[in-house]
Formats: sequence, structure tokens, C-alpha cells
Amino acid sequence: MSKPNYTGIYNMVSQENFEEYLAALDVNYALRKVVCILKPSKHIEHDVNSGKMTIKTVTTFRNFDMDFTLGQEFTEDLGPVDGRKCQTTVNWDGDKLVCVQRGEKEGRGWTHWLEGNLLHLVRKQGLSRARKTCEKRDKPK
Repeated sequence: MSKPNYTGIYNMVSQENFEEYLAALDVNYALRKVVCILKPSKHIEHDVNSGKMTIKTVTTFRNFDMDFTLGQEFTEDLGPVDGRKCQTTVNWDGDKLVCVQRGEKEGRGWTHWLEGNLLHLVRKQGLSRARKTCEKRDKPK
């Protein structure tokens, strides 16, 4: 079974429980309020042959970049998010991308999957779950 190619630009269309998730990460109240009103886009470059991926989360407030190779652990600097570093591994689970983040907070990670032109993301921290859905932007003509 071939794996899906995640390459594209995706605009957020909905999110649920994001503030609860940020609170579970001990993100301060003021920053949580700001972050929850943002409408980020995700810019993903995915080389299906090598497994290299770049995920850029772009907002008017702050941007966050992740560069990694599937299946290889790396040190992720989450300073822009919550001031922490963790050991991160992203791998396939069927046609979903599953991220495990080991560090100061236990049970942290996320899962991405595609459904038509929608990119789904569920973030977890312990028992807290946040869901985000993004729609793939049409290519410019």
C-alpha cells in the first residue's frame, strides 16, 4: 500500500478543545487566549521517497517549523509553543502520521491524516485532546 503525499498548503477551518490542550501544557492564560483566535495555515513539504518532511505552521502572531525524517528521532525545540524541548519521532500508522513527543510532559503527541482535501490533526497531552481540521488550498493558476 502506498503512503499518501501530504505536500500542500492547508488553511484551518475548525478546531475543538484547543484551549484545554494548551492548559494541559501549562501555557499561560494570556497566550492561550491569543493562540486560540489565530487561524493558522500549514505548509507541508513531503518527499515520499526519502520520508523527509517539513511542516510549517504559519500565523500572524508566530510561526513554527518542524523538519524531520519519518522514523528518525530528533530533538524538537518547542520554545515558541511552551518553552520545552522533547525527543520526537514521527512514523506511519497505516496512512496516518503519528508523532510521539518524549520529555517533561508525559503522553504528548499528535496524529495527522488526510481525508479528501481535508487534513485532520488530533493533538494529545495526557487525557486532553484537541482537534483541528484544515482544507487544502487550491493551487494557483
